[in-house]
Amino acid sequence: MQSRAQPDRRRRRTEARRTQIDVANRRTLSHEPGGRRTRVDTTHDYVILVDRTDREIGIMQKIDAHRLGRCHRAISVLIRDAAGRLLLQQRAAGKYHSGGLWSNTCCSHPLPGEETLYAATRRLGEEMGIAASLSPLFSMKYRARVSDQFIESEIVHVFGGTSDEPPNPNASEVEGWRWMTLAEIKRSILERPQAYTVWFRRFIEEYEEEIESFASA
Repeated sequence: MQSRAQPDRRRRRTEARRTQIDVANRRTLSHEPGGRRTRVDTTHDYVILVDRTDREIGIMQKIDAHRLGRCHRAISVLIRDAAGRLLLQQRAAGKYHSGGLWSNTCCSHPLPGEETLYAATRRLGEEMGIAASLSPLFSMKYRARVSDQFIESEIVHVFGGTSDEPPNPNASEVEGWRWMTLAEIKRSILERPQAYTVWFRRFIEEYEEEIESFASA
């Protein structure tokens, strides 16, 4: 016979999870010219914890997931222009890891309950002020220490899109930007690997063929 305590515990866990998701999805927004909405602070966002097959197994505050090295779902975006150049961003120096390093156009995490494509489109606008149609390019699982305190353990869903629109980056997220060909990126990473984020170097090393096909399409 099932005890009354078991349904009570399940109900409390369900209510606690709903509260976590409500907090995770609460957004602080500001308005920019043209009606574009930009999130002010993502430090306290929650991320989606996943197993090795990318199956959701829970949620955790982003900074805790990075501190503990818990595997979670992530998104990244590569934007190219009509000439096939790729748009890179330099992460703001104040980011709690990988600050000041060059990386792909934008990278972030879907919020609990958010689809990866929607998250990628949302963050492209929030970080770089760009609206573009995105399509999946590849997914990558990786784990790497990014500082003395933080470990990235992510299954990253990478999307690509085309835009010739000048970026309008959020200064709290992005310190600089530039357009580069894939050949220029490879040469620069070879000469100065420490100037680039670990995940972007992995993209170029392991998915060069997919990125080259995307850039030249």
